Amino acid sequence: MLEQEKGLGSMGNPAIVDQATVRSTAAEAWIWGYPLLRNYRTLYPQAIDDADPRYVGGFGVFRHHPHPCAPAGTTDTTDTTDTDPVTPDSDTPYSCAWLDLRAEPWLVEVPAVDRYYVLPLHDLDTRYVGFIGSRSTGGKAGRHLVVGPGWSGTEPPGLDGVLRADGNLVGIVGRTHLAGPEDVPALERIQAGYRLTPLSRHLGTPAPVAAEPVWPVWREEVMDTLEFFSFLDFLLGFLPVRPGDADLRGRLAELGVGPGDFEPATLSAEIRHAMEQGIADGRATLARAAEETRDAQEPLGIRAKPDPDPAAAPLGRAVGALAGLYDLPADEAWSGGWPTDDRGDRPDASRRDYTVRFPPGQLPPAAFCWSVTAHRRPGPLPVGDPATRSSIGDRTPGLTHDPDGGLTLHIRRRRPADPAQAANWLPAPDGPFTLVLRIYGPDPAVLDGRWSPPPLAATER
Repeated sequence: MLEQEKGLGSMGNPAIVDQATVRSTAAEAWIWGYPLLRNYRTLYPQAIDDADPRYVGGFGVFRHHPHPCAPAGTTDTTDTTDTDPVTPDSDTPYSCAWLDLRAEPWLVEVPAVDRYYVLPLHDLDTRYVGFIGSRSTGGKAGRHLVVGPGWSGTEPPGLDGVLRADGNLVGIVGRTHLAGPEDVPALERIQAGYRLTPLSRHLGTPAPVAAEPVWPVWREEVMDTLEFFSFLDFLLGFLPVRPGDADLRGRLAELGVGPGDFEPATLSAEIRHAMEQGIADGRATLARAAEETRDAQEPLGIRAKPDPDPAAAPLGRAVGALAGLYDLPADEAWSGGWPTDDRGDRPDASRRDYTVRFPPGQLPPAAFCWSVTAHRRPGPLPVGDPATRSSIGDRTPGLTHDPDGGLTLHIRRRRPADPAQAANWLPAPDGPFTLVLRIYGPDPAVLDGRWSPPPLAATER
């Protein structure tokens, strides 16, 4: 009787009838589930809603973006997928796809690639399933099988790898290096070689069919209400329980979240209020953690690495989903830069011009390539004209080195009159901006801090 009086009904358990425990569980679950809903926020328009301009064509279909993402201040809104990553870059255009693994595995085929590329596959909660690309599998052509947690079939011969997902919904946000506007046709040929094929089609066998779920329509206000748990309840049906999540998943099930039939209206007013308080607590905890991350990494939007303590990992993933959704791990692509100039001020090209000088032998140590991009503040999109230059790096043609072999980049609002400086010019906005350095395949010296970027030198105009 006590359970029903507290609003838990037949799913209740005496261990979780007090409102303080419900509030604590709801706060923990909101943080744990935040990456899942952020991921679904992207999945829904790309794979479900065929009326949305971001629609890629459903599951098992690549949508390629061969051009750099539209810079800040332009009116081009056709490539809206470019805004899903929080700090999109212009030198590795995206290839996006989603896989539904409930019925059967999928093959990911790649051609031989003569440049940096990566196809990272992530689970519904944004944890990476694995990587196909220059660093992990090399530049040769290959065929990789992606399987879900319930599959127990026989792997076909001739595979170059098997990636085993923890859940049945897997996303791909691939990147392929673009050397400049003239390189677009070559990039398109490479992207056309990324192919997704259901295993049954590859084997020539009848295709198994999974029941089509009723996909809930995404709305931004879901994150702030009890409907968050309705969405989480739906999404947990695609993500079997991991050992490390078993305790929380059990406590969620006691609240009716996870069996697939959560309905806030069946809860008592007291329990609903406790869960709403938990949402507010979770939001406050995430906001504090994100602010601490910004204090340490502002304004780069670098994905926060989970703490080695497993209990802290969900908060790290939530911060990562908020600050840098789909960012790559640092050993794949390191992001850093210049939050302030050499005077301690944030960069502002309306007042100053800037230079970055890499001394001889001190260029960013990269196995593949590196680039510098200016991003207008606030906002994630890069500055510049994609038809000319929206980033600069080791693949930029025509760079001019200093007499001693060093390299000086010029970051300013207007093109320099000196031809040597103009060759090394990166356009900056007429106002505040963020300067981001990306190193693809970073040397260990980058990861452990033995190499760091030189200062951003400011001069008054």
